[in-house]
Parts: sequence; structure tokens; C-alpha cells
Amino acid sequence: MAVELRVPQLGESISQGEILRWLRADGDLVAVDEVLLELETDKTTVEIPAPSAGVLRILRPQGAVVEVGEVIATIDAAGAARPAGKTAAAPVASEPVPAAAAAPAPMAQQATGTPSGAGQQSEARLGPAARRRAAEKSIAAEQVAASGPGGRATKTDVLAAVAAREAAAAAPPPAVSSPSIVAPSQPTPPRVSVGDGQQRTRMSRLRRTIADRLVAAQHTAAILTTFNEIDMSAVMELRARHKERFQKTYGVSLGFMSLFARACVMALRDVPVVGSHIDGDDVVTSAHVHLGIAASTDRGLVVPVVRNADLLGLGELEREIARLAALARDGKLTVEDLSGGTFTISNGGVFGSLLSTPILNPPQSGILGMHKIEKRPVVVNDQIVIRPMMYVALSYDHRIVDGRDAVTYLVRVKERIEDPSRLLLEI
Repeated sequence: MAVELRVPQLGESISQGEILRWLRADGDLVAVDEVLLELETDKTTVEIPAPSAGVLRILRPQGAVVEVGEVIATIDAAGAARPAGKTAAAPVASEPVPAAAAAPAPMAQQATGTPSGAGQQSEARLGPAARRRAAEKSIAAEQVAASGPGGRATKTDVLAAVAAREAAAAAPPPAVSSPSIVAPSQPTPPRVSVGDGQQRTRMSRLRRTIADRLVAAQHTAAILTTFNEIDMSAVMELRARHKERFQKTYGVSLGFMSLFARACVMALRDVPVVGSHIDGDDVVTSAHVHLGIAASTDRGLVVPVVRNADLLGLGELEREIARLAALARDGKLTVEDLSGGTFTISNGGVFGSLLSTPILNPPQSGILGMHKIEKRPVVVNDQIVIRPMMYVALSYDHRIVDGRDAVTYLVRVKERIEDPSRLLLEI
């Protein structure tokens, strides 16, 4: 009996995706829950596991654009009884999958010589992504406390177990001091044509979506940008004085991003319209701040969202930024990780940008651009002194945000960064 492999629901407003690559080849014997392919959507890359064990028959090739609910492969469950490597069915009339697309057997299978899940009762608690992460981190399934549905452990559970193991061994946790998430991901294999001295590379689906959204933002919103500059002396001194104790307490380094995130959240309390958006004839303001942190990857710009950032302290903000950085680095951000933001922070300073005008992330009405910290001569108490300064930019939708509101918002951010005690006192 053949089991159909269909494109699953991919999230709100997403109706199709592109097969980025097949991890197993046509005719391979696969195990239940084994990841078979990566599907690229407008927002992220999704892993699709096998619904049953058997022989894989690929119906849609790598690079195909497929709809939600479409059958892209079948799995011959009867073939699971045959020895691995022996397949009897005729090839499917579709484009062949390159041999390079076939992934090696999971680590657990290589180590035991048996298919993943056979005789491995302890690993049955782990989903495919979590199982792979556990193998990468050399951590046993028994050490992972499951929090997912049906008692299944998630990737986050595996990472938590790894952190606990490192803490027990008194090993320093990985530092996360970058003021923004800048993480490489696995690039889409380019489709290149060369001729007449030119090279053409097909845009990825994510890159095309980014282009469309940026153009739409320029055409639909009345984008205006206001600027200010921040003396970073006090916040740099605070960070240098407390970074070691902060890291011991929270397991992550104290970075500038969490401080700016906290300042932006508090400024949104003062000027909530900056975190609103237009929906038809209505202005919608969320009860909580869902803070987007723009991340540059090899495949394009993504904006993972820190949920309920207004309820988090500095330590919790740093931890959540670290979690999202790990997901971005591995190319494992979900649709939920990328949806529902109400305000965004983008840091071009990590690339050396001194000043820029960030573009809104629709449907949001505000985005803060951070830039390079540079020592400059400034006047303080009628004296010329050298201070570490940062230009900041707030782009906003002038349809609902007035100039007074935008300037006030940016000044509130500046005041709290220049006097970080206000962040702790929440004033």
C-alpha cells in the first residue's frame, strides 16, 4: 500500500513553496519521521518528514513549485519489508533527483547499522530535527526532557539539555555579544547560466519575496526617516563592568542589542502609535510588543520575532535573541518565528554602516536602524571631547505616525541608552 506524501499547511497566507532539495533519492528505503526534503516558502525553509516507512517514489523534482496539499511523493509501505537497497518498483516518470541530493544515513543508523528507530526506543521520543541536533551535540535521548506534544522532545529541549550539560561541566557558555543576529545559513544551490560574458543566477524564492515586499513597502507606505545620535559611553561602561557576572547569571553575554531592545520597548509605552499598523480603515495596536530582529543570512534577510518582548528582562531578551540566532544560523526558523512582529530593529553597524535609512517591514509602521559606533569630537559642557557615538535612524509610516511622535520616540530611546539606569528603573 502506497502512502501519499503531501505538502503540509505552511502557515497563514502561505499557499505554495519550492522544493529546495530532496535529502533522499528516488527508490531509497526510508524510515518513519525521517526528513525527506526541504521546502522553501516565502518566509522560511521547512523540513518534511516521512509519514511512514517504505520505499520512496518522488513525483515532483527538486526546484518544482508545489501547492499546499499537493502529492509530491509516495511511500510504498510494503517495500519496508524488503532489505535495504533492494527496490522492485519501476521508476516514476519525473525528473531524476541528482545523486548528490541524497543525504547520508542518520548518525544513529550509522552507529548501530540499523534503520533509525529500529531497536532505539529511547530515540523514539525525538522528532527528526531534534534527533539530528542530538546527534550533532553527542547527547543521549535520555538526557533530554521532553516538552512537546505526546511526550516528544523538540530541538529547543535538546539545546536546553546541552546547556545543562555544559553548565554541569563548568564550561563557559557560548558568547552571544553581537548586537544583532548575523548568521549564515545553507545557501540555495544556484542555477547558473553563462553566456556573452554575463552570468545569470536564478533568484531564490526567499530573495524574490524580499524584493516584492520591499517594493510594496515603498509603494504603499509614506516612509519618512528621522535621525539622532547617541553617546554610547555610559552603556559601554555598564556593559564592561557587569558582563562577566551577567554571563554567569544568564548564560549569555550582555550585548548592545538587548539594551536597545529594552529601550525600544519602553519607548513604545511612551509612543504606542509607532508600534501600530494600518488594517483597512483601522489603526491596530497590539497589547504587547513582538520585536523583530533583522538578520542577514546567505539566503537573504529574515526577521525573527521576539514574542512579548515587553514582558522580558535583559537576561531573558539576550537568551531569546541567542535562541533565534541559533535557529537562523542553522536555517531552521519556522513560520511562527518570523510572523506577527509589531516593530523591528536592524543593525547595519556590524557591517560598518555609519548611516542608513531602513525600509519598513510591512505591515509595521516603525523600524529602528542602529549603526557603527565611532569615536567623534562632540561638545559636552562647552568642552570638545572624544566620545563613542552612534547614529540611529527611525523610519516610520507617516500615514499614522506624525513627525512629533517619531522624533519623541527616538529621543526616548536616546535618553535611556545614554542613561541606562533608566532601563533598570523603567522610567
